[in-house]
Amino acid sequence: MDGPIVLAGHSYGGSVISDAAAGDPDVKALVYIAAFAPEKGETPAELGEKFPGAALPSALDAVPFPLPGGGTGTDLFIEADKFHDVFAADVPRSVTDLAAATQRPVAESVFGEKPTKAAWKTIPSWNLIATEDRAITPDAQRFMADRADSHTVEVKASHAVTVSKPGAVTRLIEQAARATAH
Repeated sequence: MDGPIVLAGHSYGGSVISDAAAGDPDVKALVYIAAFAPEKGETPAELGEKFPGAALPSALDAVPFPLPGGGTGTDLFIEADKFHDVFAADVPRSVTDLAAATQRPVAESVFGEKPTKAAWKTIPSWNLIATEDRAITPDAQRFMADRADSHTVEVKASHAVTVSKPGAVTRLIEQAARATAH
């Protein structure tokens, strides 16, 4: 992609953009949407332990799967009967019931992956804190936003803020893009 880039990441995607953007001169802004923004070598699991209280971990169903070449990995699914309350309490049940039935798993291993870089140290960041988040606690989100010196907004929303408050998410991404346009 040519030109300036704004990367936005939700949830674990924050870890991904933090690592992937480091050293890329075209990335002008990072936008964390109810997301992890770990320090180099700091795992999402460690951040969760530092700021306990999230309801999501106890609502996960672990399903083993075979790895190529032997061994097993573990996929995590949100239990369907808990999906609405722990992930998307501000989204209509008709939507969350469908989301629970069609959810894609996340590999358990992602919560133990240690990032090799923290792009927020050198790239301006914006952070949307979901104040009703039961997956990543608001306190954890605030800690990461403060540490990164992010431009921060707080929105009364669940972890599924991209669904329940898409306008707030869009406005923050647009703000980052305008502020870093050259």
